[in-house]
Amino acid sequence: MVSREAKAVCEEYGLGPREFYFRGRCGVLGECHADVVTSVAVFFPPSHVEESWNGGRKLPAEQAVELYAEVCRAWGRRKLGGYDGCARIAELLQPVVERASPVGAPLFAGWRAVPLADDPPARAVQLMHVVRELRGALHGNAVVAAGLHPLEATLATGHDATPFGEVTGEGIARFFQWPEPYATPGPDVVARRAAVEETTDDLMAPVFSVLDDSETDELIGLLRFGHGR
Repeated sequence: MVSREAKAVCEEYGLGPREFYFRGRCGVLGECHADVVTSVAVFFPPSHVEESWNGGRKLPAEQAVELYAEVCRAWGRRKLGGYDGCARIAELLQPVVERASPVGAPLFAGWRAVPLADDPPARAVQLMHVVRELRGALHGNAVVAAGLHPLEATLATGHDATPFGEVTGEGIARFFQWPEPYATPGPDVVARRAAVEETTDDLMAPVFSVLDDSETDELIGLLRFGHGR
């Protein structure tokens, strides 16, 4: 999403980073109204989604998806091109993706329909992207079900697995373009946000039930080793 490959596409087609991000990632929804994109881009301000989506209309949605998919594949080849575990990762993830329910996860459904790359590094990373879209959708659903505003949920957490290292909730909100100032989340919001994470994990667990215990352990080991490269 913030790779050198994505930046190269932005430069070639005269797109802002978020214009390509929304047109590429959400282009699987087709040439739709910005509100449709806002409905799946849960954690971004609606005005920012609208501006970015409409600003990127110079690039047709179908072409944007093709370019975004190729950015994903190229990133996989660059980062994992020398990792022999990619073929097995793809082999294990493919049935997970194929058998998962698309209900409540339109971006997952859209990306699942995009043809997979043939070479193992690109194929593995593309499948990871599809799984990520499923978890992202289920997480967004859990946030809404918990009665949290997306900004509240963002502020009540921090992440250490971002391209920028460890980031606070405020840092993430700022990166997502939510206008400041930000209210400090109270204990109730923090507790509900923590519960949302558990709910998301509970919703994702059955998705991997198509793998047996040994396959699940194998997948975890392969992903951990690949992440440490």
